[in-house]
Amino acid sequence: MELFEQAGNTEGQPLAYRMRPRTIDEFFGQDHIVGPGRLLRRMIQADQLSSIIFYGPPGTGKTTLARVIANTTSSAFVTMNAVLSGVKDLRKAIEEAKERKSLRGRRTILFVDEVHRWNKAQQDALLPWVENGTVVLVGATTQNPYFEVISALVSRSRIFQLKPLGQGELRHVAKAALADPQRGYGGYNVHIDENALEHLIAVAGGDARSLLNALELAVETTPPRFPPAAKGEEIRITLEIAEESIQRKALLYDKEGDYHFDTISAFIKSLRGSDPDAAFYWMARMVHSGEDPHFIFRRMLILAAEDVGLADPQALAVVEAAAAAFDRVGMPEGRFHLAQAALYLATAPKSNTTLGFFDALDAVQKETTGEIPSHLKDPSRDKDGFGHGEGYLYPHAYRDHWIAQAYLPDNLRGRIFYNPSESGYEGKVRETIQRRREAQLAAWDSGAQEEILTYSPADKGRDRWLARISSTKSEVLAEIRDTLFTRIQLQRHNRVLVLKADNGLLLWEALRAVPEGGVWGIVDKASSKEILEHVCAAIPESERPILLAGGLPSALAELSAGRVRFETLIGTNVFLREPRRGRVIEQAGELLAPGGVLALAETVPRHGQRLSGYLEDSAADAALLGRFKTAEEAVYSGREKAVGAGAHDAMAAGAAGAASLTDWDEQDLAAQIEASGFRSVTVELRYFEESRVITEKDIQNWFDAAAGSYYGLTMAQYLETGEIDAITALLAATLAGKPLRWKKPVAFLTARR
Repeated sequence: MELFEQAGNTEGQPLAYRMRPRTIDEFFGQDHIVGPGRLLRRMIQADQLSSIIFYGPPGTGKTTLARVIANTTSSAFVTMNAVLSGVKDLRKAIEEAKERKSLRGRRTILFVDEVHRWNKAQQDALLPWVENGTVVLVGATTQNPYFEVISALVSRSRIFQLKPLGQGELRHVAKAALADPQRGYGGYNVHIDENALEHLIAVAGGDARSLLNALELAVETTPPRFPPAAKGEEIRITLEIAEESIQRKALLYDKEGDYHFDTISAFIKSLRGSDPDAAFYWMARMVHSGEDPHFIFRRMLILAAEDVGLADPQALAVVEAAAAAFDRVGMPEGRFHLAQAALYLATAPKSNTTLGFFDALDAVQKETTGEIPSHLKDPSRDKDGFGHGEGYLYPHAYRDHWIAQAYLPDNLRGRIFYNPSESGYEGKVRETIQRRREAQLAAWDSGAQEEILTYSPADKGRDRWLARISSTKSEVLAEIRDTLFTRIQLQRHNRVLVLKADNGLLLWEALRAVPEGGVWGIVDKASSKEILEHVCAAIPESERPILLAGGLPSALAELSAGRVRFETLIGTNVFLREPRRGRVIEQAGELLAPGGVLALAETVPRHGQRLSGYLEDSAADAALLGRFKTAEEAVYSGREKAVGAGAHDAMAAGAAGAASLTDWDEQDLAAQIEASGFRSVTVELRYFEESRVITEKDIQNWFDAAAGSYYGLTMAQYLETGEIDAITALLAATLAGKPLRWKKPVAFLTARR
C-alpha cells in the first residue's frame, strides 16, 4: 500500500497526525541534519535519496521525515511496519518493486518503521535487494542501529541521528497547533496558561507527539464541550488540566524556591554519604520535574572536588567527561551520563581535604602576614642588592625531585593546612607527604642539634635557616633515623619514649612502628611542643603522642613519678648539650621496663669537622694556621690554657661550663651507660657527609667570645685579637656562601636494662 495515501483526508485523525509537516520547509527541529545546506535536505530536494536509517527517540520526527520524502519524491513510496510485517510481506513488496522498475523504470523507496524489530533472518532477506538497487531503504528505529541492525545493512546506509526536541522547538510545535485554522485549533478561542504550557513542554521530554497528544486531550476535554457551541467561547487550559492531560503529576518543585534547594541539598548529601540509591531517587525527582541537567552536573563537579577530592582524583575527570557527553547526546539518553556521574561519586572514596585551602584563607585574614622567605623571592630584580632568591634549592636537581627546605613564613612554621585522608589515592601518598613534612621540620630545627661548633646565642634570622638547609641535610637525617630504628626490634604494642623530640624526627617513625602501643616525647621548648601538637591534630586524640616540655631531668622525673614504664627509650643528640649526662642516664634506666632498650644516635664533637681543615690549601700563614689548629683541638679536647687574672679570667670561667660538652667520645659515653647498670652495651661510630652552606654571619657567631660562644672563648685563649681577625677574614673569603662537604660523626649506642 502507498504510504500516506489518505493524507489529504485528515478528518478524524489525531492532532499529531494532522500537524505533521508536509514539506521540508515546514519541518522544524533537527537542524543538524535537515537545516539549510545539510546533506539530507539536499538529497530530499533533489530526489536523489540513497538508503538511510533514522535513529532517535519517539516523537523526534522519524516518520514525519518519511512523510516529507513521500510527498517530495517521484519514486514509489512503500511502507512497512516491522512489528506487523514479516518475510512474506517483504517478498511481495520486493516483487512489486522489481516489476515497477522493469516495466516503468520507477524506483521504489521502502520505508520500514521500527526496523530493529526484524530479526537477523528478516533483515538478511532485505539485504540483496538494497544492495542491487531494487529498493532504497528508509529505516526508522528508536534503538542504536549499530547494535540492533545487521552490520551489512548499516554499512550500505547513511545513519542520521535525531535528537529530542528542545523546549523552544516544542513551544513552536504547540503554538503552531493552536494557531493553524485548518489542521489545528486556530479556528477556536483556546487560551493556555503559561505554566500549563511549560508543564506540557517539560514533561514531554523532547517528544513532539507526546506534547500534541496532551494538548489535544486538554483542548477537547475542557468545558465547554468541543467544538464550542457559541462562536468565540473560550477554552482555557490550566496547569491542573495540563497535568491530567499528560497523565503525569507535576511535582511540587520550584526552580527558584525552597523545593529546588531542598532537593538538590538532599541529592548532594546522599552523594556525600555514599548512598547511590538515595542519590538516584533525588536526581530522578529533579529530572522528572524538568530541572536543568547542567545545574545538576555543576553541583556534581563541585562535589567531585569538595567531597571526593584526592581520595579519587579521577572523580572530577569522570564527571567532566559525563557532562561533555551529555552536551553531545542530550536528553533522554543523556540521563545515562547523569546516572553514571552520580553513581561514580556515590561509590567513590571520600575526602574533604581540599577544605584546607579555606583554613589557609582564614590564616591569611586573621594572622600576622609573614614575610616571604628570602630564598623564595624573585631574584631577577634585586638578587645582588638584597640577596633575594639566594639559597633556593632547585628540587629537580635532587633525588626524587625533592629537597627539604622552608616554603612557609617563619611565623607559620609547622602549620598544616592539608591533612591527607586514608582513603583511596590519598591513602597511598599520605605517608610520603608526612615523611617529607617531618624531614622539613627536622631540618628546620636541626640547628639546635648541631655540633658544639655552633653552640652560640640563638640566631633568629632567616639566614640561619639557609645556612643549615643543604642538598643532603634531610637525607642524612633520614639515614640516621633509619639506622637507629633498624638497631632495635620494636613490637606493635611497645611503649616508646622519644628523648629530645623537638624536631619530630623520631616521633613520627615511632608512631608508625607501634600503632597498638604508645608514644611519649620530651621537648626542650614550649614552642616545639605547640608545633608538634599542631602537626598531630589530624591524628585521633587517643593515638597522639603525649608530649612533655622542659629539660630532660625534670621531664624524666615527672615520668618516673607515674606508673608507665617503657620498652624503648630512643633519641638523637640527647647528650650533645646535656652536661648532666650521669643523672639523665640513671633516670632513663628507672623508666625502662625489664629488658627494655635504650637506643641513641649521638653526634660526637671530638671527631667533628675542623674549620682549620678547609684552610690547608689557602694562602694562610703556616705559623698562624698551626696556632689555629692547636686552638681548635683545644675546643674538642676540653683543655683550657692557663690564663692570669683579668679579662681572660671571665672568658675562661664562661668556657669551663661548656668544656664538658666536648671532652668526651663514644667510648666515654658507652662506659658511663654501662656504669649506670645497663648491660649489652654496643657502640658503632659512623661518619656521614653533608653538603653545607656557611655564611659570614655563622663565622662571626662562632668566634664571638663576648656573646658567650664556647668556640670563641677558646679561640680568645689561644690567639690574639689580630690573629682572630685574620682567621675570620680568611674563613669568610674561603668558605662563605660555598657548598662544603661537612663531616658528621655519629655514634649509635644500644643498651638493655
